[in-house]
Amino acid sequence: MKTASKKEENSKINLSKLGIWLLYLSVTLELLIVIVDKSNYINPIEGQLFRITFLLAAGKVLITRYSRREWIWLLLFGVLGLVSYKATGRNEILRVVAFLAACKDVEIKKLLKYVFFITLGGCLLLIFLSVTGIYGELAWETDFGRGYVQIRYCLGLGHPNALHCMFLMLVLLGLYLYQERMRWYGYVGLAILNYGLFLLTDSKTGTMMAFCAILGAVLFRYIKGLEGKKWICAGVMLLFLGCVIFSVLAADSRFAQPKDYWFENRLIGELEMHLNGRIQDLYYGSENREGTTATWSLFSRPENDYYFDMGFVRLFYWYGIIPGIVCVLCQLWLIWQFSRRRDGMGLVMTVVLAVYTVVEAHIVSVYIGRNYLLFLLGMYMFYRIEAESSQREQTDQSPQKRVEASEEYLWGCWRLVGKWGRKKRNETDK
Repeated sequence: MKTASKKEENSKINLSKLGIWLLYLSVTLELLIVIVDKSNYINPIEGQLFRITFLLAAGKVLITRYSRREWIWLLLFGVLGLVSYKATGRNEILRVVAFLAACKDVEIKKLLKYVFFITLGGCLLLIFLSVTGIYGELAWETDFGRGYVQIRYCLGLGHPNALHCMFLMLVLLGLYLYQERMRWYGYVGLAILNYGLFLLTDSKTGTMMAFCAILGAVLFRYIKGLEGKKWICAGVMLLFLGCVIFSVLAADSRFAQPKDYWFENRLIGELEMHLNGRIQDLYYGSENREGTTATWSLFSRPENDYYFDMGFVRLFYWYGIIPGIVCVLCQLWLIWQFSRRRDGMGLVMTVVLAVYTVVEAHIVSVYIGRNYLLFLLGMYMFYRIEAESSQREQTDQSPQKRVEASEEYLWGCWRLVGKWGRKKRNETDK
């Protein structure tokens, strides 16, 4: 009996290790796709590579045990992904669901450190190749929509804004991972580096958001207990919702009132002066005003494939109103988890990316490796569910055994229904 039990335990350990390897391979491929996308190279097999990343994550899901509640949530989100795929032909939601499910039993912060160094190494490689003249554009000399010709450096990352965007994302992730080890001169060094990069890119939005990230990190580092305040949580939620609502209103012609390449709505007109044509692009960038609310539907459609900068607008336009609302609700839940777990840098990341996504669509894309909030969602989703599962089980077993007893692989998840039924009958008898 002991030998059989030991073999079973070793089998579980081997499956767990295999699952982690599969997830790391999936994430590695996602990151390489992101880095290639930032270069000048056009990847002809990007779609096929995404299918491989999905299969790798799905493989991790197949060899992972989930509770009845977890299987229900995975089923619901999986149905949402299938409906979206059927309506639009896009597989991003299915890929995200598989990725989030694969995050169970994985040290996500360790995975994020891997993501940080692979992304940093890839960006530095592109910069080296462009500076040495081997591959990639060093700078652009053109009119960037400001009415005059400029020289702005992209250093092999395709566009000056993309260069500063990747710097911003690395700053956010680096601060999230190493905030506790930072000293005051580290923050000063990041601020100086941010300004130096601004002199090359002239990317005002990226520079401002990076400064906000650094300032937010300083506040949460040196003002103890700030991350657990309810008013902070409420404020972050309101700011996030405000960014979403503004984006929706800007895309609604009844509110924005576009006329003669401008807007009769004074608020939209004033803000557009600082957004460098981003709202105008919704109304005058395409023949059918792609991106405006007139082109939205519950689950979108295959024709909704136009590219523009406003991230929240793209979310509803590409994927539909219902998936967009689900995404907003997931982010609100994640903000609440950040506050509960006193994760100050999670709140900072949310604020910075919420404002940034109003004007840039970096994290609303086909690339999972761009959106670090997805990794944190996967981490907190299973952290909360497993904690609640272990508290609710009332047996004489250890907490770990109690959780395992209420979990099953995909091929055995039907047993959870029987266990739940027996538990309910026992409660009724008592």
